[in-house]
Amino acid sequence: MNDNLTPHCADLASASSWNFALSILILIGILISYLPQHLRIISLKSSFGISPYFVLLGTTSTSSSLANILVLPRSIQDASCCREVDGLSCFSALLGILQVGVQWLCFFTILFLFVIYFPRATSTTTPDTSETSSKEGDGPTYRTALAVAGLSIVHIVVLFIISLVFELRNRSSLQAWANFLGILAAVLSSIQYFPQIHTTLKLRCVGSLSIPMMCIQTPGSLVFAGSLAARLGSEGWSTWGVFVVTAFLQGTLLFLAIYFEYFGPEKKEGQTHSADVVPNGSVEDREDHQTDDQPSEDTPLLQRQL
Repeated sequence: MNDNLTPHCADLASASSWNFALSILILIGILISYLPQHLRIISLKSSFGISPYFVLLGTTSTSSSLANILVLPRSIQDASCCREVDGLSCFSALLGILQVGVQWLCFFTILFLFVIYFPRATSTTTPDTSETSSKEGDGPTYRTALAVAGLSIVHIVVLFIISLVFELRNRSSLQAWANFLGILAAVLSSIQYFPQIHTTLKLRCVGSLSIPMMCIQTPGSLVFAGSLAARLGSEGWSTWGVFVVTAFLQGTLLFLAIYFEYFGPEKKEGQTHSADVVPNGSVEDREDHQTDDQPSEDTPLLQRQL
């Protein structure tokens, strides 16, 4: 170890292997936790049941969190130590930024899949971008999904430009700007789950939401918050506090999802969900099909696939 290290960089260089291993596990866990949601949307070829406002608030929240940790003076100080310490210690110093960055990338992947597989009212070869009504008559349209994607991209670009201006022109205000971004991320993440909770209650089914993802992320958010708190201290409350709020709200959504998937009224009556997602991205009412097309001896076995 270099004896000329600054005290802060010396602390980073002498960090315990246990903290490093835990940070690596959290980084991998964040990536793995989002994979069930990505795979569920892809396998169903539909994002039915996912609220566009949940996606919008989620992407803007994670973008704000990423901007927060990038401009946080403590993070800048950690990154500057890479000029004094070896590669492994530098990587360890940047793990907090990498963790938030991976989460941002994973949620933006959900945004991408949400738009690509958004249920259309017409055929899959001709996406319907007009203001057509959904199954409920007042649901979101494909134009809404495109607007969500556009606003999310504009949001991250604006945050990048403002942060760059603070970095180049007014570095003394970076802590205040970071605190604002942290509060913004906390507010957005707090509001984020209410539209999805409302959508799940209204549809009374899980749709394209992934229960395994929420099972991993609900306790994982608390572990992640603890890891960031240990790394950033009380000064980084605006960074790790976001994930504490997220954990409790996501836990509420997880409870509702499990109830409707396994213990809802339809399950108790031995019925299936009234609204199911089919591969072409549309919504199918099984009860209507059971009423209108009763099976008989002449019913083809592959009728549902024709």
